[in-house]
Amino acid sequence: MYTQLCSAALFPLHERLKRHRSVTMRRELERTQWLDPVDLERLQVASLRDFLVQAGRFVPYYRELYARCGFRPEEVSSLDDLGGLPFLTKALIRDNGPQLKSERAKHLVRSNTGGSSGEPLVFYVGPERVSHDVAAKWRATRWWGVDIGDREVVLWGSPIELGAQDRLRALRDRVLRSHLLPAFEMSSQKMDEYLDFICRFKPRMVFGYASAIARLAHHAKSRGVGLANVGVRVIFATGETLYPDQGEVIQTVFGAPVANGYGSRDAGFIAHQCPSGSLHQSSEHLVVELVDERGTRVQPGATGEVVVTHLASGDFPFIRYRTGDMAVFDTKRCACGRGLPIWRTVYGRATDFIQTCSGNSMHALALIYEVRDRPGVRGFKFVQAEDLSIELQLAAGPELTELVEREVLANLARRLGPDTPVKIVRVNEILPEKSGKHRYVVSRASSNPGPANRTQASV
Repeated sequence: MYTQLCSAALFPLHERLKRHRSVTMRRELERTQWLDPVDLERLQVASLRDFLVQAGRFVPYYRELYARCGFRPEEVSSLDDLGGLPFLTKALIRDNGPQLKSERAKHLVRSNTGGSSGEPLVFYVGPERVSHDVAAKWRATRWWGVDIGDREVVLWGSPIELGAQDRLRALRDRVLRSHLLPAFEMSSQKMDEYLDFICRFKPRMVFGYASAIARLAHHAKSRGVGLANVGVRVIFATGETLYPDQGEVIQTVFGAPVANGYGSRDAGFIAHQCPSGSLHQSSEHLVVELVDERGTRVQPGATGEVVVTHLASGDFPFIRYRTGDMAVFDTKRCACGRGLPIWRTVYGRATDFIQTCSGNSMHALALIYEVRDRPGVRGFKFVQAEDLSIELQLAAGPELTELVEREVLANLARRLGPDTPVKIVRVNEILPEKSGKHRYVVSRASSNPGPANRTQASV
């Protein structure tokens, strides 16, 4: 009954006070998710046309861009018409921030990315966009039989969140029974404290970075702490690539399914996994393209860079925004019956790919498998320099012998080719990024070959 009180009264009151329409939007999303794909695309096109028209009228950057390109938004009749506009990049946002603000915008809130892969991006969001993002996440939460007000543990590490923990927000979280565990404070002692709290708190759901939840699950396993009887119904993993071995250990330790989610602070909540196993795109407020290195849309089944147009970002429009992430679309219909498009795979950032000296590119997973299960390996990270050389940082115990190291290097050479230099550097600890994420691969290669040339990892 307390969950119903939170979901039906307390949280809606909170949203109204913040000028958000997330309650109404969530109800609408729960209706439109059952539309036929044809009807859903028709809805997208209508929303896209109106969104582009408003951007041309009230946003200086797009008013000038439309005139320069000869683009007529009122004539948009299909999603393909977006191709008449150039891409929006992080560099363009940095250079044109004031011109990207709508002249009608009110109550804009400054936001920024964590900057885990480089310089943070500063941008602005309005109530409409926040409402859509909250509604999309809320809808996906309810797919799994949990709701706002159910006990929740959030394993998160962004300083943005932690810096906003003022008294009012802390009070809200207590009322909604949501508890934050900082993901960048994950020493053995801290993780022992987290496990003790989870056993006492008995959350119905866990939300957080895939790597952080997997790290906690591994720690629980090593300590012999069982979480399967705590009462967790679902674990929502987001913020980074969820690797198969991470999903397996999380599900085993918690005794609950893992729901993958894809999104980012700048692009919004994009796709969520349903109980039938499909990763559904939130198409009602998003148009997503996958493009190759030439900027041409790829066919379903091919890997491409994720380009997002957020239809609720009118106050600070994101139109054809290049995320730098790589993904693959699917054409099948989900057994759940929802008409929302399906994503076959999300690979994560282009910087999660390693470049070889022969011109190929492979996903981190191809290298991870050669290291993760080696005796004595307690943590690892591949760092590729601009000259394509690779440093494999290893936090290892005495079980990792020189013989094992040589075997690892030989297997990596077979995958990468003999011309790509790899060296092993032993470190005391693999530290997380500033955001709290634990990245297995960081590539600083000066140029990345296009998605069409990428080699997918053998799983």
